[in-house]
Amino acid sequence: MGSASHTDMRRPAVGELAIGAGLLTRGMGLIIRQPRLFLLGAIPPAITSVIFTGLLIALITQLEPAVDWLTPFTEGWARGLATTIRVLVGAALVGGAVLLMVISFTALTLALGSPLYDKLSEFVEQGFGEVPELKESAARGLFRALRQAVTLIAVAMLGALMLFAIGFVPVVGQTLVPVLSATFGGWILAIELVGAPFERRGLLRLSDRRAAMRARRFRVLGFAVPTFLLLAIPFAGVVVFPIATAGGTLLARQLLEEPT
Repeated sequence: MGSASHTDMRRPAVGELAIGAGLLTRGMGLIIRQPRLFLLGAIPPAITSVIFTGLLIALITQLEPAVDWLTPFTEGWARGLATTIRVLVGAALVGGAVLLMVISFTALTLALGSPLYDKLSEFVEQGFGEVPELKESAARGLFRALRQAVTLIAVAMLGALMLFAIGFVPVVGQTLVPVLSATFGGWILAIELVGAPFERRGLLRLSDRRAAMRARRFRVLGFAVPTFLLLAIPFAGVVVFPIATAGGTLLARQLLEEPT
């Protein structure tokens, strides 16, 4: 454990980011060898994509009334200033909604397709040796997964509110918030995507995943931020999600210092 960890600590952040990003490509290379699993894995995100795309369209169509409701204080202001504030509020609303939707999309997709994604993750791990097996009842596993999903969505909601508030800060809100949103959203997303390999090894707590991720945070972000941005594109998840599951399995093995 020591030598691998020390090597990663010495590796430049840019190198770690590149390795993390490469896991998406490696995940794609692995998953296309199993077209049946890939196609089955595309079904849950296809269903959830319809749901969340509908929600996003509903938000956009109701964006102007929502902005009006949130900015009554701009009445009587100079037109240019009032318009600027309203645009900032609208952009912050859409950004916060996208953040929550990607996290919720991932949680719901994993819940709907849990057996499929477990099988897909196991297929990836079989290429490196024996796959551990978690001895746990289905009911207990489902309850734990739902509890953890609610926790992560709640954290994402809190983060979205904070980013919404920062969005009102001139210049900082327009430059820093998109970066913070993708970084924060990607981190939460990674916690979800590395879950199955950790659980198979009896590491059932979210804190187990977070501790391992902090040790290689740049590698995690190199994988998670591009994945988050891709999943933010309507219906891209149909293709991206099975690939991200495979890539997340590789990432989990690296975090656990197992060969990939």
